[in-house]
Amino acid sequence: MDVNIDPSWKAYLENEFTKPYFKKLVAFVENEYQTHQCYPEASDIFAAFDYCTFDNVKVVIIGQDPYHGPGQANGLCFSVNEGISLPPSLQNIFKEIESDLNESISKSGNLQRWAEQGVLLLNATLTVKANQAGSHQKQGWEQFTDTIISLLSEQKEGLVFMLWGGFAKKKGKKIDRNKHLVLESGHPSPLSANRGYWFGHRHFSRANTYLTQLGKDSIKW
Repeated sequence: MDVNIDPSWKAYLENEFTKPYFKKLVAFVENEYQTHQCYPEASDIFAAFDYCTFDNVKVVIIGQDPYHGPGQANGLCFSVNEGISLPPSLQNIFKEIESDLNESISKSGNLQRWAEQGVLLLNATLTVKANQAGSHQKQGWEQFTDTIISLLSEQKEGLVFMLWGGFAKKKGKKIDRNKHLVLESGHPSPLSANRGYWFGHRHFSRANTYLTQLGKDSIKW
């Protein structure tokens, strides 16, 4: 696995790439991609960092695993490639945005448009075996993405972190809440959303209000 990550991130992460756990992770991922169908495409593993540079980060959304169906995962959490039907969680995200902002939004499931505005769409685990959710967990990715969250919390001020569901909330322990806005809710999956844990939290308008108050551009969701 070639760690082909945007230079703005590489400056902060070069030491991480030399650590034993990361070298072990690289070996694991390389073997998995050589012997099984895995997602996203190898060239998209670090796409979240390529489309949202370190200097540009304004909002961080934390997912769990990449989608594990054919053609879905594109390296950005909750995002799917053009032409792929929207997974249920993404449908619920769009419903909440339309309700929160009282406006219709793009129906494209490719969230690259968010990333380019400064939304880091970070999965806790960056790879997965086809049709096997969670198959690449506990191999080192979680340590790497914890490092990313700590780095952003320490090096920046005035970020918005959106933590949806128990898994993301645990990752949120790395965040300095005196410096950043942390928005928490249930997960947008139907199981959580249909129990009333997702809709109505207005994270998208609250994020934009916060960014505007800090003199930053709001996000066109």
